[in-house]
Amino acid sequence: MSTFGTRLHDAMAARGRLCVGIDPHAALLRGWGLDDDVAGLERFALSVVEAVAPVASVVKPQSAFYERFGSRGIAVLERVVAESRAAGALVLLDVKRGDIGSTSQAYADAYLDPASPLGVDAITVSPYLGLGSLDPFVDTARRHDAGVFVLALTSNPEGPEVQHAVGADGVRVADRVLDHLRGLNAEAGSLGQLGSFGAVVGATIAQPEEGPAFDLATGGPVLAPGFGAQGGTVDDLRRIFGASASHVLASSSREVLGLGPDRLAMRDAVRATNDELAALG
Repeated sequence: MSTFGTRLHDAMAARGRLCVGIDPHAALLRGWGLDDDVAGLERFALSVVEAVAPVASVVKPQSAFYERFGSRGIAVLERVVAESRAAGALVLLDVKRGDIGSTSQAYADAYLDPASPLGVDAITVSPYLGLGSLDPFVDTARRHDAGVFVLALTSNPEGPEVQHAVGADGVRVADRVLDHLRGLNAEAGSLGQLGSFGAVVGATIAQPEEGPAFDLATGGPVLAPGFGAQGGTVDDLRRIFGASASHVLASSSREVLGLGPDRLAMRDAVRATNDELAALG
C-alpha cells in the first residue's frame, strides 16, 4: 500500500479537497425526522455514506456521536468505516486521542491497524501530553501506511491560551507542534511526496497580532475544520495558508448533512463545494 500522504494527494486530485464530517448529533437526527436512538443513528449515518462516499475524497466520522450509544453505536461506526472505504473514500476518524505509553499504543492499534474492526486511513490526535506521547501513533501509522492529524491551531476561542503560549525557551506551543510535524514529514518531502503527518488548523483562525505569523507549511496535509456553515471561506483558506493552500483538506459537516435526507442534494453539495475549493489552485 502507498503511504497515506500519497493516497490523500491522489484522492484530492481525483475527487476534490472537501472532507465531509459524518456527525450524527441529536439536532441533525431530529432535523431528518429521525429518533435520537440507534435506529435513527444507523439510518442517518449510512444514508450519508451512500450519498457522499462515492464522490468525496475523505469522510470524517466523529467518534463521540457513535460512542454515546454504546456498543451498538460503535457497530454502526464500523459499518460507516467499511462502507465508506468500499465506496472509494478515505476515512479520517475524528477521535482526538492523546495519552501515554501502552494506552497510546492501544489506541493506535485500535484505529491504525488494518486488522482492527475500526481500522481507518487516519485519525486526529492531541499533542498536549507532550510530543513524545505521540510516538506510538506515529510508529504505528508508519508501520501500516496510515496518517495522523495533530491538533495545532484550532479555531475555538479557548485554543489560543494553550496554543499561543510561549515556553521557557521562547517558542510558542503551536510552533513546537508545527516544527515536530516538519520533522516527521522530512523524508517524504525529500522524495517530493506529501507527508502522512498533518496539522489541524481551523479555517477561521487569525494570525497573532503581536509576534511572527505561524508557519503552516509542514510538508504534510492540513485539515481545516470550520469551512462552510461555520464561517470559513475559500478566501479565508487562501489568506491563512497562502502557498500551502494546495495541501489543505477543508472540512464541513452541517452544510452537507443539513440537506438530508435528500441523498442527491447532499451529493450535489459535495460536488459544488469541491468546484469552489478548486479555486485554491
